[in-house]
Amino acid sequence: MTSVLLQKKEEVGYVTLNRPEAYNTFNIPLATGLNQGLRTMEEDPEVKVVVIAGAGKNFCTGIDVNFLGDKTEEEYLEWVRLMEEMNLTIAGMSKPVVASVQGIAVANGIGLVAASDLAIAEEGARFGATAVNVGLFCMGPAVPLLKTLGRKKTLELIMLGELLDSGEALRLGLVNQVVPEGTLEEATHAYALKLAGKSPLALRMGKESFYRMEDLPFAEALESTNVDFARLCTTEDALEGVEAFLNKRKPVWKMK
Repeated sequence: MTSVLLQKKEEVGYVTLNRPEAYNTFNIPLATGLNQGLRTMEEDPEVKVVVIAGAGKNFCTGIDVNFLGDKTEEEYLEWVRLMEEMNLTIAGMSKPVVASVQGIAVANGIGLVAASDLAIAEEGARFGATAVNVGLFCMGPAVPLLKTLGRKKTLELIMLGELLDSGEALRLGLVNQVVPEGTLEEATHAYALKLAGKSPLALRMGKESFYRMEDLPFAEALESTNVDFARLCTTEDALEGVEAFLNKRKPVWKMK
């Protein structure tokens, strides 16, 4: 069975983790397929927004620990770099990436949610950095979690290994929306289509600007975004969007 499924629906590209029998845990084929699938959607001119979903009852329950045992530190390092590569892949993509979460999202699952640009969860979804409960530690997921939740909450999650419900995840800013059970697929697609209706050029330049300034000192971050905004103002899409707004019509984006 293919570990990751790819599908296009209108202007939305779906990358679906497809190990439902193993609760979509990361193994080498799934991690490889996830990164390849994301890059495929990034390169597809018909795709404006990318959704990461999980097949079955659960979004993702982390890394498949069956890999552990009788390996060198160098072998583990090569393996864990692959497990965490999706963080760099998503951050480097020009298109918005939305996580669509049902059931359990723990360990690398919560890391994937935090690494995604945006996230929608179904009521009843639960989130946690649970590796500490089996003698490991969510060191990789802690990186996007820290950027999303801040120091104290991230340390609490990764040290206690307790679960958050969807309401708490929304309150903390881990997810952007919580939708009723049974409506996740429809709600995620509608959300993605809203994004797809924006200027693809503005979204691309805006996301690149955001990730570039995120870790800069305040004054440098402000100047970096000033330069990016000035560059955006020279584009056809910026002029088209402003003209359409002033004339009360729907914009026709030039850059696809």
